[in-house]
Amino acid sequence: MTAIADRAVVPAMNMARDREFCQSLFAKLREATGDGVGITRQSYGAGESLALDIIENAARQFGLQTERDLGANLVVTLPGSAPDLPYLACGSHLDSVPQGGNYDGGAGVIAGLAILAGLKQDGFTPQRTLKLFGLRGEESAWFGKAYMGSSALFGRLSPEDLASPQAATGRSLASCMRDVGADVERIARGEPLIDGTRIAAWVELHIEQGPVLVARKLPIAIVTGIRGNIRHRVVQCIGEAGHSGAVPRWLRRDAVFATAELITHLDRHWRTLLERGRDLVITSGIMGTDSSEHAIARIPGAVKFSFEARSQSQETLEAFYDLFVSECASIGEERGVEFVLDRRLQSAPATMDPVWVEKLRAAARHRGLPDEPIPSGAGHDAAVFANAGIPSAMIFVRNENGSHNPHEDMTIDDFMKGVAVMRDVLAEEAA
Repeated sequence: MTAIADRAVVPAMNMARDREFCQSLFAKLREATGDGVGITRQSYGAGESLALDIIENAARQFGLQTERDLGANLVVTLPGSAPDLPYLACGSHLDSVPQGGNYDGGAGVIAGLAILAGLKQDGFTPQRTLKLFGLRGEESAWFGKAYMGSSALFGRLSPEDLASPQAATGRSLASCMRDVGADVERIARGEPLIDGTRIAAWVELHIEQGPVLVARKLPIAIVTGIRGNIRHRVVQCIGEAGHSGAVPRWLRRDAVFATAELITHLDRHWRTLLERGRDLVITSGIMGTDSSEHAIARIPGAVKFSFEARSQSQETLEAFYDLFVSECASIGEERGVEFVLDRRLQSAPATMDPVWVEKLRAAARHRGLPDEPIPSGAGHDAAVFANAGIPSAMIFVRNENGSHNPHEDMTIDDFMKGVAVMRDVLAEEAA
């Protein structure tokens, strides 16, 4: 741990008290933002704002300082006795996908608040200031762009990003951000909203959104890196509609068959790259013909679908994207269709700081917990902090039934183990 003169003594964690506090907050978030099926907290929308208010009110009850930054993110502060030292930051996001789960993002925010509130209750004054960020707009489901709240902090939202339409309403991201109090003009100019040199490290707790910890029977793991992605929200395959019985194969411009051939070719390329040891996952999560015109006896003239590639290697992402574009051109020529791509969206891969990874692993071992290192296939705000040059690290907590669905199932016992490891490291580094 970092050596600072006159270190404060870190009090032992009151596990029972903090557990009850966390359970209460999870219940409040679920009750306030439930949609009858799961949880819906739209980025820069009412549900996300309500969740931020719940966390802020809980923080104020313990005498913690709260504010909304110029990106409309929530910032909770436990001041240190040496305010000139760079501060330690933690947190996650509070938005969700439509009909999502209650733990995706929210677990990291509640973990950070439990740590700051617990230390405050125990009369602990750190030397380094501790800050919790309740970030807005991490999910890409609403605007096609991920990491909006954290990207705004570092001046990394482009005018094109701000013009992105909301999936349900069509309103621009800029308009929705302005509604909740963000300084959109400053964000549009690409001005950082915080000084990254003032942040000593970023630590984020998150549920694992895949099945690895469940399969390995591990309550927690320490993240080593985060996959980046390249995406298109909408790819259109434009062919020509016709009668299903009257047009022979050689004269058809069938958008469905062309799209199916494209996906099949991409799957073969994916398998080849995996066999060569490349890290890669490919998804087309949205696909369909126009329900207002499709019919069993009609050759489809148009198909819309989404494209996403993820990898821990930017080189692999670019190589696969080149294959994608090439296949669009060749299949388009062969089948007489055209693939039209909307704006390319991307998030860079990120590597977690090895020093901080080892701090978390050591803290886990000290508590008799497994210290398994694991890469993250899903994206997280920690990637933005890491790529801004801030030492970053993450803790994964076991979670049944995957994520981005209403059935997320993280046990409170696993969660508190992750909170304990995170608290040990943050408190010791801040002392």
